[in-house]
Amino acid sequence: MITGWQYKPRATLLQRLDPRARLAFYFCFLFSVFMFWDVRVLAGFLALTIVVIRCAGLSWRETGRAWLLVLGFTSFYGLVTLFTGQVGRQFYQTEHVIASWQAPLTLFGWQPVISISTERIYLALSQFARVVDIAAMTVLIPYTFDPALYGITFRRLGLPDKLAFALDLTMRFVPSLGRDFAMTMDAQKARGYELERREGGLLGQVRKLAPLLVPVIIHSIINGEEITDAMDLRAFGTRPRTWLRDLRFAPRDYAVVALSFTMLAVSAGASLLGYGRFWTP
Repeated sequence: MITGWQYKPRATLLQRLDPRARLAFYFCFLFSVFMFWDVRVLAGFLALTIVVIRCAGLSWRETGRAWLLVLGFTSFYGLVTLFTGQVGRQFYQTEHVIASWQAPLTLFGWQPVISISTERIYLALSQFARVVDIAAMTVLIPYTFDPALYGITFRRLGLPDKLAFALDLTMRFVPSLGRDFAMTMDAQKARGYELERREGGLLGQVRKLAPLLVPVIIHSIINGEEITDAMDLRAFGTRPRTWLRDLRFAPRDYAVVALSFTMLAVSAGASLLGYGRFWTP
């Protein structure tokens, strides 16, 4: 049996929108963010992201782990940019150094030096804002998108039945795999399997994963064959299919789509005119 993400129906504005309108907004927002490196513009997109998150009606208990993962990754990425400055060479040629620290040791004749400059700070902030904007919008999808609408959404966007159903199964694969892994781990622990023991070093820990990974992989292959057989018995792919759910645009959906493409057009025009490039005060 395939499962979905931790979705809960809510009477929020975000979930009342047609899924096609939401995907249009998501991709327009995604490409718009990619066009800018100006931290001031990215701050505006971040404010829009916060508004959308508030409209989702999600609680910290439901999404806390996802937000911590996003913030942890973006913070680490921003600190690497701040301390190394390697990415900034394509944006600026000179740096206004604020502080510098020289390591009291040498590695093969090279002495590490960490410098913090105004350019590095603003580049790190720009990267942080870009990644947070994109990751936050992506995190909202599995928590606010009804799994029963995956297939029909892709089909109504013009994709063939086979491709729409394949994308539906792909989006359900990760939660199904996580459920199988948790069930396998509980079953092995009930048989006395001790995964928490730290004996054997790194190779020993890798070997301990075999009783977990092998059943999960085999079970996934069997489930895939069962789904394939069930689709073949229903003559899937021989003619256009009907879907259990139907989608219809409401006036608010047209408004969201129009605003989304307007945002994309304005962003593309501003980028072509040279606005939104990397900026420092």
